[in-house]
Formats: sequence, C-alpha cells, structure tokens
Amino acid sequence: MFARQAFRGTQPLRSQFRRYATEPTSGGSNTLFYLGAAAVIGGGGYYFYNRGGNSSDIKNATKAATSQPAKAALTGGDQGFISLKLDSVENVNHNTKKFRFQLPEADQVSGLHVASAILTKYKGPEMEKPVIRPYTPVNDEGERGYLDLLVKRYSNGPMSEHLHSMVPGQQLEFKGPIPKYPWAPNKHTHIALIAGGTGVTPMYQLTRAIFSNPDDKTKVTLVFGNITEEDILLKKEFEELENTYPQRFRAFYVLDNPPKSWAGGKGFITKELLKTVLPEPKSENIKVFVCGPPGLYKAISGVKKSPTDQGELDGAILEQLGYSKDQVYKF
Repeated sequence: MFARQAFRGTQPLRSQFRRYATEPTSGGSNTLFYLGAAAVIGGGGYYFYNRGGNSSDIKNATKAATSQPAKAALTGGDQGFISLKLDSVENVNHNTKKFRFQLPEADQVSGLHVASAILTKYKGPEMEKPVIRPYTPVNDEGERGYLDLLVKRYSNGPMSEHLHSMVPGQQLEFKGPIPKYPWAPNKHTHIALIAGGTGVTPMYQLTRAIFSNPDDKTKVTLVFGNITEEDILLKKEFEELENTYPQRFRAFYVLDNPPKSWAGGKGFITKELLKTVLPEPKSENIKVFVCGPPGLYKAISGVKKSPTDQGELDGAILEQLGYSKDQVYKF
C-alpha cells in the first residue's frame, strides 16, 4: 500500500526516502516499504523453535545455560575440517533449501561470530580435487546443537548440486569460522545493505545481531534484488523487523520479473534508486555492505580482488554517488 502512495504522494519520492535515510530516530508507523527496480540473480529465514516445559524447567535451563559458556564446535585456527551430519532438509522455494546440520555435541554452539562464515568441502568419486565453498549460516550464533544453511541450487554448481542431493544422515565437511567484518554495537550510525540472491545471508546475520541487541541503535537500509517475488528469501523475517523497528529498518525489494500485483517497477538496481534510499555519503559514520553475484559487484561496488583485498570501486555506482572505498565493504 505504501509503495503506491509513495508514487502518488504530494512529496517527491526522493524527499520521503532521503528523510528516512538521514534523520535521527523519532518514532514512526508500521508502514512497509517496497520498491521494484532490479535484474539480479535471486535467491537466503531463520528458524525459531521452542522446547516445551514448565516454568521451573525453563528457569533452571536458563540458569545453567548462562552460568556455563557454550563450547564452540568450530574453533578455527589449526582445527581443519570436521564432519557434520545432516539432520533435516526443508524446501524453501523452487530452487532453494534449508539444511540443518548437527553439531558434534548437543550443547555446542557453532563458534561463528558477527560477521563470519564457514567453508564446506566435498569430493565426489569422479572429482580430482574437492570443491570448497563458503556459506553464512542463517540461525543465531548462540543457538546450540546445530547450524542452518540456506542454499540455492545452481546448474553446474558442484557444491549446491551436491547439497541438494543430500538426505538426512549423510555427512558434510565444515571449517570455520572465517572472519569477515568485525561488528560491534553502534560501530556505525547507519548501514546500507545491497544484496542479490543468496548474498542476503551475511546481511541477515548482521541485521539479526543488531536488532537482537537492545543496546545497538544502528539504523539499517536493505536493498535486495531478485528475479521473482518467490525468490525473495527471508522476506518474512525482514518484514517483522520492519514492523517492529519502522524508524530504524527499511527493506526495498527489487524484481526483474515482478507479478502483476507488484506495486513497484522492474529493471536493474540503478544509480537513481540508490541515491534515493541510501544514507548520503557525507553522512557521519556510515557503511555500505555489498554481497551477491559477480554482476552485482561489478555494477554496484567494483569487484572484490581476494579475501584480503577489497579492490577499488572502479567507477561503479557507489563511487559515482560519492562513496569512498573506506565506506564500502564487499562480503
């Protein structure tokens, strides 16, 4: 509903969105924001679960959990790869599944921190070398006993095809955590997340950490490009955050092939769109995060050279808009 009003309102679209991007928090409504404009490969929800029990059981369990630090399954360093058993598989959409892997011990946590990822390794019988791929789990880092991966199947993608062929009980090799961007509460006043497809999973990890910490007041703007509406992963979770924190979180969904009912437009993530919805480059203490397929990096932020070299902005859209290399992080 808002999207239609935004195009017909008395104030220009840029004025309405820019005000959100630059003004401090001052309360607000539960309005949802949607905007269409992209041609980015689509595809990353986290999982809530509750165990039954009376109040005494819950209090005792909580006390025990808080009195003893959880042991990490993945410790990095020289640990190497460890084998984890696939516990369950959930179909998310036409080409994406969620895989739950059991940690070696039921009371262990994964060992990941924000922001970090894991490596998976698989060597098929006809493969000369194993394939290794990074993923960002979508469950909370403090949850015990398992980790969840949200994986889109790509044609001729050896790891994604292998994962999609797996059944509960089979094993997969894991290593981590792989450090990414070191986050601390209120490290930035406002962050912008530009994602395509399953590139949304590290964005979700970061967003979840921010809004689960009552002391963290960071504002977050997400621009998320996909092919179809069905490809928008974690949409329910992002909408819940948008309703709960309307003055601190906004998500702009952009589609290549929108349905007839889609309120926005379609096309690429454009310079004009980002200029309209992102915090201005001259704003104090902001950061722009980018993650998605190669075409997205090339157009938006310039390509990442290596895990240790972020590369230049190379005249991409963010540089054209006035953002500096130091203001941009490429997952």
